Amino acid sequence: MVAIGGKRLDQIVGGLGRNGAGQILVAVAAALLVRLFSAPGPALPPENETDDYKNNLGENFDGDEPVFDGKVFPVTIRWSNITCSLSDKSSKTVRFLLKNVSGEAKPGRLLAIMGPSGSGKTTLLNVLSHQLVASPRLHLSGLLEFNGQHTSKKHFKFAYVRQEDLFFSQLTVRETLTLAAELQLPEMSSAEVRDEYVNNLLFKLGLVSCADSIVGDAKVRGISGGEKKRLSLACELIASPSVIFADEPTTGLDAFQAEKVMETLRQLAEDGHCVICSIHQPRGSIYFKFDDIVLLSEGSLVYAGPAKDEPLAYFAKFGFFCPDHVNPAEFLADLISIDYSSSESVSSSQKRVDGLVEFFSKQTTDFIYATPVISDKFMEGAKIYQKTTIRRKGGWWRQFWLLLKRAWMQASRDVPTNKVRARMSIASAIIFGSVFWRMGRSQTSIQDRMGLLQVAAINTAMASLTKTVGVFPKERAVVDRERAKGSYALGPYLL
Repeated sequence: MVAIGGKRLDQIVGGLGRNGAGQILVAVAAALLVRLFSAPGPALPPENETDDYKNNLGENFDGDEPVFDGKVFPVTIRWSNITCSLSDKSSKTVRFLLKNVSGEAKPGRLLAIMGPSGSGKTTLLNVLSHQLVASPRLHLSGLLEFNGQHTSKKHFKFAYVRQEDLFFSQLTVRETLTLAAELQLPEMSSAEVRDEYVNNLLFKLGLVSCADSIVGDAKVRGISGGEKKRLSLACELIASPSVIFADEPTTGLDAFQAEKVMETLRQLAEDGHCVICSIHQPRGSIYFKFDDIVLLSEGSLVYAGPAKDEPLAYFAKFGFFCPDHVNPAEFLADLISIDYSSSESVSSSQKRVDGLVEFFSKQTTDFIYATPVISDKFMEGAKIYQKTTIRRKGGWWRQFWLLLKRAWMQASRDVPTNKVRARMSIASAIIFGSVFWRMGRSQTSIQDRMGLLQVAAINTAMASLTKTVGVFPKERAVVDRERAKGSYALGPYLL
């Protein structure tokens, strides 16, 4: 046994236990864990950048982010010569995802990014919304500005609607929106005001008929795909964002539901939001809802400007006429796509697309851009964007209570899973009871009791671990999305 200061190690440990030091160490460890979980997140943007932005906006800006008042803060986004490339370490080749793409998105207008598969629609959308994942292999250049200011998207509210609709399956539509409002808008202290705001959202997005239906998932039947997509929009509209990004919102929907979703985006644009969406090949009625379109082919810009009849008139100048009674979106998709059916078709279609790209690059209006997409210190490729976080809303304990409430509702309503767990617990109790039946109360039965306690503790721990391992991967995407909006910290969720 090792000796420390003339005392045996076991004597020191025993003395500490008798003096209550063990309880003190446990309390200190618990305090450190709580401090770790409740620690502030990454720092906000530098103060000088925020101060410059405040000075430029004057009276329109009086805080770290626009204060919620139910109104939409207008934001215009302009981008110029956006180039994104991905390098391959093994072959030392570079593949361009975007090539000198320019454009503009204005408030009150619906902008659609169209093009064939692999044309760079989602990449451009992620660049504008700062959703690209930093990687040494990814290189990004170009100029970007918001409202003509040298600032980033973190100074205004934005929404990003992904292709996947991820929710807590056992919650109803109304409960999902109510909890989102409580987490994102803690200044709404009155339950009546919050309920009225949620009801207005339900009515605005056409979710009144399914407001009290559970969302559902692959195991439990719930609302339809179109209703889930509109629920995603409703969750993002809680804080009245200035800009709405939607990544292929019609994916997996039938024609009727797809048009309903796009009609919702159309109405949001009319309400003053700047709406930008990527879409593959819409039906004719959806195409005529667009105000502006951006056509991409293999990462190159083929057209950017007003939608409806203007693109058809533009391409008619080159001898490409849209036939009568043909969906303009289908005509444009065929025109800017590469036909890989044969070598001759590849050559002819590639030549056609290259000619259209070259001619439009000469016709593009020269805007004055002043804001780089990336800072100079990120030019080396290690990082692309500063890791910033919106200020978290509400108190730590309030976040913990709301998340605990949501977790309890999700777990208590999952009847099939609860039945399986109850049967497993009963089976374990029967097995352990039969093995340790009629244990004596003498000194020789102490080891048997210790074995029973050990087995029971391991069984309880493994049951909890199995539940966590099964639930956490499903909730991770939802938690990441909510934390990106600053709804809550990581500590309350983990506890």
